[in-house]
Amino acid sequence: MSQRSNITAATAVLSSATMLSRFAGLARDMIIAALFGAGFGSDAFFLAFTIPNLLRRFFAEGSLTAAFVPTFTRVRASAGESEARRVVNICWTVLLVVMALVSVVGICLAPWLVQAIGAGFADVPGKLALTVHLTRIMFPYIFFVSLLALFTGVLNVYGHYFVPALSPLLLNICMVASAVLLRDYFASGVEALAWGVVAGGIGQMLMTMPVLRRHGFNLRLCWQWGHASVRRIAALMLPGIAGVAIYQINIVVTRLLSSFLPQGSVSYLYYGQRLFEFPQGIFVVSLAQAVLPTMSRQATEDIDALKNSLRHAMNLIMLVTIPAAAGLALCAEPIYTQLFMGGAFSYADVQQTALALMAYAPGLLFVGISRIVVPTFYAMEDTRTPVLVSAGTLAVNVVLALLLMGPYRHVGLAAALTLASVFNAVMLVWLLYRRIGGFDWSTPLITAGKVGVATLLMTVAVHYLLQFGRWSQGVSAANLLVLTAAIAAGMLVYASLCYALRIKEIHELITLVRRRLRR
Repeated sequence: MSQRSNITAATAVLSSATMLSRFAGLARDMIIAALFGAGFGSDAFFLAFTIPNLLRRFFAEGSLTAAFVPTFTRVRASAGESEARRVVNICWTVLLVVMALVSVVGICLAPWLVQAIGAGFADVPGKLALTVHLTRIMFPYIFFVSLLALFTGVLNVYGHYFVPALSPLLLNICMVASAVLLRDYFASGVEALAWGVVAGGIGQMLMTMPVLRRHGFNLRLCWQWGHASVRRIAALMLPGIAGVAIYQINIVVTRLLSSFLPQGSVSYLYYGQRLFEFPQGIFVVSLAQAVLPTMSRQATEDIDALKNSLRHAMNLIMLVTIPAAAGLALCAEPIYTQLFMGGAFSYADVQQTALALMAYAPGLLFVGISRIVVPTFYAMEDTRTPVLVSAGTLAVNVVLALLLMGPYRHVGLAAALTLASVFNAVMLVWLLYRRIGGFDWSTPLITAGKVGVATLLMTVAVHYLLQFGRWSQGVSAANLLVLTAAIAAGMLVYASLCYALRIKEIHELITLVRRRLRR
């Protein structure tokens, strides 16, 4: 199988597993919205979850995986399986110690951390204290999910993607079960969600361990922290952490500023971002995760093959994110009325959340491009460039957020993050072009043109069908039918046009599906 086919197949596997998890996450958010609405308790939970989730991105999914995969791939190829297993044991031991310390320190410093990112909550009696309490409960989540990130990196190098990508499903199940079954046992029902996060983190880590054992890994403590490969991973992680930290600080800045806006603003932005991240998590993150092992091999063997993989990944990103962004913007209010409206979540909440999603949606393409270009730098063991670009992106976001939050409130904050994503993607692509040189832009530009035409005609069909809905009336069989028909028609029109326009990636996906069905 060619490298292009390997990337496409791995992305398909990851996307299918992630899709299940994302649908479960969507169901989780619907239940949270119905039970807690958009206000005091939900604002406190979402802000509290920001901190352990932020550290998860610092130490786990972003920097650890990006630093570990290229190094582990090289050790396995040059020194053999025995040495590769020893490196995993050392990394496992380091993470056990470091993340345990991080969790303890985080619990102790929770009041100051919450004050730093949610100062605006101090104006509402009890809201800051509840946020601190929830933060302390959820801090151990970072310990378990960091170990999960290490296991995920190992399994990805061995070509196993499905179970790690499916593990977030368990987190969502635990959160939903806790919210529904345990909320009456706490003074603030939202505390049940926090305990669900911890239980989900434990379950996610344990879910991958049997697969590791099937690949011959029996984890043992190994204290050789001075091993050359471990030092190399640490050296790559440090700037990687800085780069991921700066990106995540953009999210924290948005949450901090929204805490000074009217109550519910934090929740509007959270729910808007969750639906924005739905296609991103299903496809963009899966593609970035699938392409990193291939690029790590190509970076040391064949730079032309690396360029081909990058070009193929860019085509796949455009094929999915451009129509997804248009669809999210068009269907924002209909989706929220049918999935979230009801219980404590009112039509006014729907309207404000939909506006946030519409401001986020255009950034989907640019976030996708960044997700592909950054692993290209990592594959070449250059973590410094993404850090510098991220620092500039942070500055752009802060300035735009301060300018836009006054007149446009939470919508202005979402728009600022979108514009910062545009800046980030443009700078990364320009610097990568200068780094590798000789990149053929003709194929991505032709693909972008074809995708643009297909998306435009798709939006016409979707917009027409949505006019038959009565969205202010909330959930109804007629509205669900209209929304389902609009989405189905949009997908059919788009896929048919892409096939007619001979977009190569569509043909490859169809061939892959046919092959799997025959099996």
